[in-house]
Amino acid sequence: MEPKTVDATSVIMSHMMLPPDANPAGIVHGGVVMKHIDDAAGVVAVRHSGGPAVTASIDRLDFHHPAFIGNLLTVKASINLTGETSMEIGARVETEDPVTGVVQHTASAYLTFVALDESNRPRKIPGIVPLTEEQKRRNCEAIARRKDRLTKRTPKKSCQ
Repeated sequence: MEPKTVDATSVIMSHMMLPPDANPAGIVHGGVVMKHIDDAAGVVAVRHSGGPAVTASIDRLDFHHPAFIGNLLTVKASINLTGETSMEIGARVETEDPVTGVVQHTASAYLTFVALDESNRPRKIPGIVPLTEEQKRRNCEAIARRKDRLTKRTPKKSCQ
């Protein structure tokens, strides 16, 4: 299985935010933003793994600025790290006011996806080749997050 470059599987997806996406104050629901993040990350996971992949976890999702009705919401997603069957995908969400051209960093998230075989069991995936300094930095930071996730997974003795 040949490793893939980060750029080979990255995606940029944009959506116009409309009234059904928002609350009565015109602010886009966090769940709508989350769905667009998951959709974009899912495309990256399928591109990278070459088949079905599912969301295993969202490690972190931070909202920085609200999105409003009429904004163009853009999700940029790319792979940061691969394991045997799983991959961490980073997503950055920006909103643009198409009238003024003002762009704001709206949210960021890290998601873990697992590739599945025909029996819906985890299957092996290719590795990644980070080429740029930023891709190498993101890979290094993803390794640290993975170690932290695995540490938190180990059962802890209950407090008495």
